[in-house]
Amino acid sequence: MYTQEFFQAQRSQLVGRLALRSLENFESVLDYLLSWEVLTWEDYESVSLPGQPLSTLARRLLDIVWNKGGQSCELLFAAVQKAEGADEQTEPLRKWSQNESCSVQDLQKHRPTIVRKIYGHVESILNLLLERGFLTKYECDEIRLPIFTSSQRARRLLDFAKVKDNGVAQFLLQHILQLPVLPVPLPDVTACKKYTAKLKATVSAQSRFLSTYDGTENLCLENIYTENILEIRKNLSLGVPSQKGHDTLELAEIFNHKGCINEDADTVLLVGEAGSGKSTLLQQLHRLWATGQQFQDFLFVFPFSCRQLQSMDKPVSVQSLLFEQCCWPNEGQQEVFRYLLDHPDRVLLTFDGFDEFKFRFTERETHCSPTDPTSAQNLLFNLLRGNLMKNTKKVLTSRPHAICPSLRKYVRKELSLMGFSQDGIELFMRKHHSDAGVADRLVQLVKATSALHGLCHVPVFSWIVSRCHKELLLHGSGFLKTTTDMYLLVLRHFISHASPEDVAWGLGASTLRPRLPTILRLGRLALWGLGTCSYVFSAEQLRASGVDEEDLSLGFLVPSKSFPPESSAPVEFLHITLQCFFAAFYLLLGADVNPSAIRCVFGGHKKPHQPLPRLFPMACFQSPEPEEESVLTLLQRAETHNVRITAVFLAGLLSQEHWRLVTECRGTSTPLLQKKSRVRRCLARGLRRHFRSIPRAVPGEVKSMHAMPEFVWLIRSLYEMQDEHLARKAVSKLEVGHLKVTYCNIGPAECAALAFVLKNLQQPVALQLDYNSVGDIGVEQLLPCLSVCRALYLRDNNISDQGICRLVDQALQCDQFQKLALGNNHITAVGAKVLAEGLKDNDSLQFLGLWGNTVGDEGAQALACALHDHHSLKWLSLVGNNIGSVGTQALALMLEKNVSLEELCLEENHLQDEDMCTLVDGLKKNSSLEVLKLSNNRITHRGVSALLQVLESNATIRSIWLRGNTFTPEEIEQLSLMDSRLLF
Repeated sequence: MYTQEFFQAQRSQLVGRLALRSLENFESVLDYLLSWEVLTWEDYESVSLPGQPLSTLARRLLDIVWNKGGQSCELLFAAVQKAEGADEQTEPLRKWSQNESCSVQDLQKHRPTIVRKIYGHVESILNLLLERGFLTKYECDEIRLPIFTSSQRARRLLDFAKVKDNGVAQFLLQHILQLPVLPVPLPDVTACKKYTAKLKATVSAQSRFLSTYDGTENLCLENIYTENILEIRKNLSLGVPSQKGHDTLELAEIFNHKGCINEDADTVLLVGEAGSGKSTLLQQLHRLWATGQQFQDFLFVFPFSCRQLQSMDKPVSVQSLLFEQCCWPNEGQQEVFRYLLDHPDRVLLTFDGFDEFKFRFTERETHCSPTDPTSAQNLLFNLLRGNLMKNTKKVLTSRPHAICPSLRKYVRKELSLMGFSQDGIELFMRKHHSDAGVADRLVQLVKATSALHGLCHVPVFSWIVSRCHKELLLHGSGFLKTTTDMYLLVLRHFISHASPEDVAWGLGASTLRPRLPTILRLGRLALWGLGTCSYVFSAEQLRASGVDEEDLSLGFLVPSKSFPPESSAPVEFLHITLQCFFAAFYLLLGADVNPSAIRCVFGGHKKPHQPLPRLFPMACFQSPEPEEESVLTLLQRAETHNVRITAVFLAGLLSQEHWRLVTECRGTSTPLLQKKSRVRRCLARGLRRHFRSIPRAVPGEVKSMHAMPEFVWLIRSLYEMQDEHLARKAVSKLEVGHLKVTYCNIGPAECAALAFVLKNLQQPVALQLDYNSVGDIGVEQLLPCLSVCRALYLRDNNISDQGICRLVDQALQCDQFQKLALGNNHITAVGAKVLAEGLKDNDSLQFLGLWGNTVGDEGAQALACALHDHHSLKWLSLVGNNIGSVGTQALALMLEKNVSLEELCLEENHLQDEDMCTLVDGLKKNSSLEVLKLSNNRITHRGVSALLQVLESNATIRSIWLRGNTFTPEEIEQLSLMDSRLLF
């Protein structure tokens, strides 16, 4: 028991605890004293005067409490302990009184809990109260004053609610019950609060402007950011059946439980191919946090790039990483760092570009001390493993090839960036062009050019189109088919920008030749960077490679975003794909590059074991080898994925479309002809190698080939060459009945390449593209090869009704087309109706899979009507399509008339006992159906009794699946004995 005498003896200590901490801590003490009725409202107002020194207010509070007696003194001690976090337990909120006066009392009684719950929702609550007329705009503006913190705004709101008698207190209490509980606010640590403010200001400044691709203008990220399709990658190794292989989510949902594959891990992995928008998405995350719009569960967000970490040549600790490489606390460094270690769940670390980190992930060395220094790579690996700052959330971005199985063990959730949807492409163009007329013309141009439309789902290509819009609108886009075409357009645009008076339309030799020395110097630098896993270049390295100010003025090298903006800051290529593009130019046009190096680009050499000789004098040692061997070694030491991107560009530059350009620049065609011949041989040899690896067909089955990512890359390279003769020759001897290309990141651009090659097949093939990112745009790119497809599998590919419209017109008109699998996409009744119209004129389709879509009753009706007189369809799956009684009636009528359907799958819908009676009427007149699948519906014993009636007279039906319906164990046993064709 605290007596008044003891209280007086502790006065100086209490003043220190109340006054030397922040105002937030002091106001938290007042919250508890108000809720316990230690203070009256008049008392509270006298110790809440703005502008008064905190020590003065603290002494005034102690005087008030001392005069109220020993029990009040004891409660003050308890309030101080609670405010300082010694007791963070808060009572749960309950239903409130419906009486207005009681509501005002509840506001005061539960004030600490209410402040904690609404501090992150004040803005939305104010908007709601203003809309309902409970508060005036003047009152809202007074609460919103920037001098107040979030918690202080919450308290000001409660103060207004107490004094107003218009029902606001009762309404507010009811609304509070519906709000989610936010994390505990930042404790009373002045240094931590100041550091959070500084960190937010720093991150806000870094993320405000878009810092991708182009350094010539500042684009406000808030105004132009376009959502990317984010798909959850399921843990397929667990073998757990799932209706959908891919689910999508929003950026704001990346830290929730949806898609979690490892509860004990802390890292969210964002994977995407080069140019898919990983860095921009991460920048948007930073901006949303720094501006207080989202991700406020985190008090501290520390952004890093792996290029930045790779440049650290000195040992680094967790503390030096956070403070020296990101943001330095102005005061209380140890106090802030201690708080970070004690509250890791309030910290977010982001690491961009793991694929550009030259060190591969390893578990060999464990490091657990946050204060002891170690190498940058070891620090990163132990952060990802959770040995350092366990429970700190991490976001890691990377291209897929850099993620090894050992790293995936520490991934909580894996997300794939799949590029823009059709609507996303249009939105991107409109956000980048304020002139609505220009935007309209650009959108129409993209949609009208199929190949260009297919490329633009990748954000980097949408940027190229937007950046070069004047050239495209003036001269059209019919010449843009390949990735190389797009990058040559960028090259022409930048040359034009640097020397507008010397450039006419078209990237002819007259345009390129004056800039060829610059292009080759940039190409040599790019190739050296790829070979040494270097993506950032110092001033010394630029000088050693001969890159001068005129070369820099072209605009392809910009100050690195991974380092502070200084005059001597290192530079980097606008994008890794541009670095590969320039490396391809050097390999093709460099006078010292022998044609034999081409074989290495396409994987013809093993990696050397000797130390890497450097191509430039910037190296720390000189190579005793001839320079050509240095080129080979660089290619052999480069990351395979980057070499493959370079190979794609190399093939594209050797296409017939660009042959005149490169030969006129080179001056002689002999070395180029040799290189072109090498590329053709490498592509043909690589494809033959894949074809030879196809195992013999199992007796009774067609010969099947499971394509690997290398096969897709070879197809892409062949497409870039646009060589129809080579494409025909490459597949002329391919004898395969089933081509499986699943889980290969197939997007619209890859679909165009596949169609370009596969249309030359000599015999029909079943093309399986399940679990990719084909989308509606990719469906359009596949159209040229549908004439040789007898089956097409497009499960889990983000295909909507628009894609179905493109597909039906051509696929269902092919006489040999027998199977179409569209499961787990986004097809509604609209798409089902289009499909139904196509079926009316089709007499070849035998298998149609639409499971996991949302065609509903309306779509089921359309399909059923189209199948009344259809004579070829044997198998129809409408599993999980929200079909109820209306759809069942239509299907029952179809069964009365259809004479070909052998299996009907209606699992996971909304079928009930009454629907069984309807189906029975159709089955009584049906003589073809053998299997009826009705599992996981709402069928009871009564519905099965109706089915038993038809089984007595129908000998065609071999089985009816009924698992997962509403049966007791006794009923299952009884019904199974009545007819063995009922499967439970």
